[in-house]
Amino acid sequence: MNCRPAIIKETSRGIETVDTLSELYSSERMIFLNGKVDSDTCQDLITSLMYLETKDDDRPVTVVINSPGGEVRSGLAVYDVLRLMKAPVTTVCMGSASSMGSIIFLAGDKRIMMPHSELMIHDPSYGNLNVDHMKPHEIQERVDSLKKTGDELIRIIAQRTGRSEEEIRNKTREDSFFAAQEAVEFGLATAVAQTLKEVTNI
Repeated sequence: MNCRPAIIKETSRGIETVDTLSELYSSERMIFLNGKVDSDTCQDLITSLMYLETKDDDRPVTVVINSPGGEVRSGLAVYDVLRLMKAPVTTVCMGSASSMGSIIFLAGDKRIMMPHSELMIHDPSYGNLNVDHMKPHEIQERVDSLKKTGDELIRIIAQRTGRSEEEIRNKTREDSFFAAQEAVEFGLATAVAQTLKEVTNI
């Protein structure tokens, strides 16, 4: 049985029981991306971010990420929303942020690594591309589209890290892993957390 920890709080309506995720969201403006990046999780994330932005576009928002990555376009939609928000955005890598998880992490104005967390960047790939019955030009079109997507991601990483596109291209040819301090030194992150207060924006 999977149940969320709950807290008891006194409100204008009396004593209420509230789950901790809801409390962190409403009180501390913290959102969690835990798991695969796909259309469902990203839609929920975008809806939550837009709600917080319309409610108060001056208070900081924190997005805590522990994700193996997933769909490129869904992840880029979240990246765009985070970059367009007026509210200051802190992203936190807790565990790992890989592939599209790392791209979403890069959207933060402040990008915090937990001490034992890890980032991974790489070129996009097709998970299960079936080329049966495909003509050569159709296969080439798929390859060209994938390369175009890869170039988009390289530009984002280069822009956010201050590194050259060529340097990023060399890094993303293979899976490149960064421990917390390595991520800071490369420019992927801005700091390694020393206290939880840095993460919660309190």
